[in-house]
Amino acid sequence: MTTHIAFTNAGRFWRGNIHTHSTRSDGVLAPEEVCRRYRAEGYDFIALTDHFIGTYGYPIVDTTPFRSDAFTTILGAELHSGAMANGELWHILAVGLPPDFAPSNAPGFLPVDGQETGPEIAARAVAAGAFVAVAHPQWSGLTLADARSITAAHAVEIYNHGCATGCDRPDGAAIADLLLTEGRRLTLIATDDAHFHEPDHFGGWVMVKATENTPEALLQALKDGAFYSSQGPEIRSVTVEGDHVTVECSAAASVVAMGHGTGAKAVHGHSMTRASVPIARLNNSPWLRVAVIDAAGKRAWSNPIWL
Repeated sequence: MTTHIAFTNAGRFWRGNIHTHSTRSDGVLAPEEVCRRYRAEGYDFIALTDHFIGTYGYPIVDTTPFRSDAFTTILGAELHSGAMANGELWHILAVGLPPDFAPSNAPGFLPVDGQETGPEIAARAVAAGAFVAVAHPQWSGLTLADARSITAAHAVEIYNHGCATGCDRPDGAAIADLLLTEGRRLTLIATDDAHFHEPDHFGGWVMVKATENTPEALLQALKDGAFYSSQGPEIRSVTVEGDHVTVECSAAASVVAMGHGTGAKAVHGHSMTRASVPIARLNNSPWLRVAVIDAAGKRAWSNPIWL
């Protein structure tokens, strides 16, 4: 029997958004107001990740004054350096950066000669202690070769709410599944990427299992993969035993198990809080992940379980 670490780790689940922006880059709300709104909406933590480019003074915003006993913040930034295959600048999410993380040569939102590549700045962020994710693959026009090159990344954004509301390109599942099929042990995050100039907030988050709501505990749990991602549904356990994966969750209309290639199997019902999904159709995939879909079409995603 194999149960995902998110459901066996000690502690409880903490709800957080780890991709958002403020007036320190191209958002429309001040950092204090961004934090206030997430706190008021019942979030336990956020990472303010303003764009780390020269135009904005390479900000790693100090959000420590906005912490309280019930709400915390993790320092971070959205890093930009080098060109993807389409000639556009890399977007790499880094959560848990030190405040003195050295800027790259990224004066604006266009690549320039002689700057670090995307893989290089991602690796430097990981070496500095950050949890690093490939941001919005569909919006970026990321190729599989691009994605393969970011070898230091911990995660891929499976859902980006700002890209859903702003351009109907929210998805990272295709890139993530291809990388998983190649053996990359990545996790999957849902985020807002909120700027607050459109309804791009409170739509995607991570539920992180940790013993305490502190930056250090949350960051370690993110790196360990002890979390799941959601637009609303709750996942309470994911256990693989024999030829089935059993999922306990909030009321769902569908529970889907996915593996490599065309491997997938769904179970449908009404107000399901437990589903047992046969996995023979996953074609002996070395990994599987689960999606829980409620009656309104909102989703939650487990991280992959490696079998």
